[in-house]
Amino acid sequence: MNVVVCVKQIPDPADPGALDPETRTLKRDVKLILDESDSYGVEMALQLVDAAGEGEVTLVSMAPNDERSGLATALAMGASAATLISDPALLGSDALTTAKLLGAAIAERSPDLVIAGSESSDGYTGTVPEQIAAVLDLPSVTAAKSITVDGAGIKVERQTDAGYDDVECPMPCVVSVTAGVVEPRYPSFKGIMAAKSKPVDAKTAADLGFDADSVGWAGSGQEIVEVSEAPQREAGEVIEDDGEAFGRIISYLEELKVI
Repeated sequence: MNVVVCVKQIPDPADPGALDPETRTLKRDVKLILDESDSYGVEMALQLVDAAGEGEVTLVSMAPNDERSGLATALAMGASAATLISDPALLGSDALTTAKLLGAAIAERSPDLVIAGSESSDGYTGTVPEQIAAVLDLPSVTAAKSITVDGAGIKVERQTDAGYDDVECPMPCVVSVTAGVVEPRYPSFKGIMAAKSKPVDAKTAADLGFDADSVGWAGSGQEIVEVSEAPQREAGEVIEDDGEAFGRIISYLEELKVI
């Protein structure tokens, strides 16, 4: 069983850097780390391949400056190889362009299953996995909390507000997984050393069949016109309990139409 996992490399949330004043986008000229949300996808893929008893897990990522630090973490976890899409022309690419590029790289590997995190920690669009499925013309299942291979298809427990739905899907397909569904393994020293020799296939936009006018700001269908700080949360009302405080609380909830 061959599984491709889409992984994003992001600035460390503990030190996210700054915004570019011209493009109003996050500067990514620093060391990037593996997005925590994607570590769940890597772990789930590794467990599926282990259960199948054969196959491999490979990675596809798109990052500036040939950045590989985050990929190294995923490779140290147990993935066998990676494709890195890196090209100055990609600066400003929107979610759909990103999906097209990732889809082209994924198609070269002809996987049985594509796994991605539901959304990245630095973008939160939550659209790229489904866009990849559309680009590749594959079925898609979102918000997976568990995946089981069943013959030529998979069975997925899809997270909902009320619990989960049982979903069956033929392979190949694209599945996005929710955070916290598995416990990602820590890379061992042996895994870290082995990752240094695992192949990372570097690709540019041209390598994947895209010209400069179809990617980056030129090919993007969106523009960031303004960035502003989120308003600070106002202090709540403090109710002193004098034995009748429950009445004030009930009145407050009635004002909010909660009761």
